[in-house]
Amino acid sequence: MTPGPALAPTPFWRGVIRYESAKVLPWLALRNALGVALPLGIGVLVGHATSGLIGASGALNVAFSDGYDPYRHRLRRMLTASLFCALAVFAGGVCGRHQALTVLLTGTCGFAAGMMVALGTEATDIANVSLVTLIVYSAQAMTARQAALSALAALGGALLQTTLALALWPFRRYEPERRALADLYLELARAAPAGPRVTEAPPASAQMTQAQTTLAALGGVHSIEAERYRALLSQAERIRLALLTLARLRIRIGREDGAAPEAAALERCLEIAGRVLTSAGDSLRARELAPAHFHPGDFEELRALAESLRRRNPTPALSGMLRDARWQLDAVAGQLRSAMELASHATPAGSTQFEQREAAKPWSLRIGSALAVLRANLHLDSAVFRHAIRLAVSLTFGECVAQRVGWQRPYWLPMTIAIVLRPDFTTTFSRGVLRIVGTLIGLGLSTALFYVLPAARAVEVALIALFAFLLRCFGPANYGIFAINLTALVVLMFAATGIAPGPVIVARGLNTLVGGAIALLAYQLWPTWERTQAPEALARMLEGYRMYLQAVRDAYLHPDAPLATELDRTRQAARLARSNAEASAARLAAEPGVSTGRVSKLDRMLANSNRFIHAVMSLEAGLVRSRPVPARDEFRAFSNHVDVTLYYLAAALRGASIAPADLPDLREDHRALLHSGDPQVDRYALVNVEADRMTNSLNTLAGEILGSIAPGSG
Repeated sequence: MTPGPALAPTPFWRGVIRYESAKVLPWLALRNALGVALPLGIGVLVGHATSGLIGASGALNVAFSDGYDPYRHRLRRMLTASLFCALAVFAGGVCGRHQALTVLLTGTCGFAAGMMVALGTEATDIANVSLVTLIVYSAQAMTARQAALSALAALGGALLQTTLALALWPFRRYEPERRALADLYLELARAAPAGPRVTEAPPASAQMTQAQTTLAALGGVHSIEAERYRALLSQAERIRLALLTLARLRIRIGREDGAAPEAAALERCLEIAGRVLTSAGDSLRARELAPAHFHPGDFEELRALAESLRRRNPTPALSGMLRDARWQLDAVAGQLRSAMELASHATPAGSTQFEQREAAKPWSLRIGSALAVLRANLHLDSAVFRHAIRLAVSLTFGECVAQRVGWQRPYWLPMTIAIVLRPDFTTTFSRGVLRIVGTLIGLGLSTALFYVLPAARAVEVALIALFAFLLRCFGPANYGIFAINLTALVVLMFAATGIAPGPVIVARGLNTLVGGAIALLAYQLWPTWERTQAPEALARMLEGYRMYLQAVRDAYLHPDAPLATELDRTRQAARLARSNAEASAARLAAEPGVSTGRVSKLDRMLANSNRFIHAVMSLEAGLVRSRPVPARDEFRAFSNHVDVTLYYLAAALRGASIAPADLPDLREDHRALLHSGDPQVDRYALVNVEADRMTNSLNTLAGEILGSIAPGSG
């Protein structure tokens, strides 16, 4: 009998078993392991193993705030984590003598940690680590003096970990910025020859966002190096827009009869651009003045190709497009030369060059009020608020259960709840499954090691360093690996202070099982399904697109107005909103009970929205490659109606009753646009083409949104 096809894992189980190799960080793990082992080893040597354990726990907690981002940003984050963890040690130790106060404090801090989700990943991570630290030390019942000394020991270990993370700052001051820019330029190089796909996000979106975020950490630094990196980022944004336009021109020209040579010339230009961008990226990554594969003749070939297009005698249909292509080729050649020069001088080998360059004005970073964000989420319609309540109630209940049953190491029960419970289904249940399974495996592993290896303190400290390394190196790639190594690490850390591992192992296993069950039950009783959040994420993306379009429209209507900063701000905000919507779609696909039809429909909405944003970016690119002309009244009407359409579609996603008849007739607006102005004028021709794409994508998107079932239904 022929065996049937193997059953493919569901999206949920694919997420559980997924191993993200890109998150494996051996060098970071090595310094984190050293930071954990040193305090414990010193404490054991001087006869104060308990103090060493507290210092090691402080180092371990702050290790989760380490990273490869800019040193200034890393310093602020790790110092903040160090301070909050030390405060958590002190507060937990002081309150641990009073059970009622411990329950109240745990629930309150759980609610606060849940609300930190509204402020982003960084705030959430610090809040969660501080919450876990509070739970652990609230079980110790210390005097005020003991709590203060423990807090100082934890702070010392945390500051040691911070020092190790920043040790190379004087020698590799701008390494994170250089790495982010290298990734951006290499991704642009990869995308240049292939050209963008209109149903996908614009090329290098993730790398551009990462580079923007990384360089924003430079703040008000005025050094020549900092300005050089800002200039590289600016050039990358301009190159990205230029390549997007050239790729679209190549496609349009290739559709014309007899235009094969011109299309081939543009294709060759994109290949050369990709090669130069690769050289710039490799130069930044390898810290060399110029990679071996860099060809100085590339710029000459670009110039020759542009000249060949000038010698053509095109048909009237081709004339405008070739004029655009020539202008764009000249611009991109200059941008690539500038990027290559900047990349070469951004390396240590070329750091003494470019010393006379004037420092440009520093970027201003607009930071929204954290209090305003939190206040906006203080209602039951907010997934963040519901998560905060769910976490607070679950922790309060878990703390009461732990105190009632009288098991050893009872803090592991609420600690498991704090670690497992997350705002979305997929993360909560995958963490719950992996936490329980990983804990049991880790307990078995640590038990075997304890009985097999010799009972020597040096061996125990070495094993602790090993498991700390495995935890930080491979744990981020899969949470199951994280749970296994964390469990073994904690058992061994207690063993190093003379605590017998047998009771620790049993207590940890039992409390973890109960805590995990409470967390999963809490989410089951009051879930926050991504199916209810996805429409809002998509609505925010459309709002971001609307703001970006407004900035581009204003730049066309008022060509003399200083709108560069507003264009940058709205473009970055739209990019972030799109990435959030894509992440929401990925979580939705992993939820149980969500039909493939609904997932496919959301994917189609994202694809059509990507076609729209490609067109808007092409309009922005046209601002620098075409001469300003008087704005047409028809363009004002069209852009305003696009704005209204995006507003209505976002409202429909939020549950408003919007009918197709309520939307403006964009196709009629586009017809009026085509019959206005001289089509031979570059800017008018560009707007006509991109307006057609915007009309098509929005009409299709409107059909998908208004024809769908009410938001939130399955």
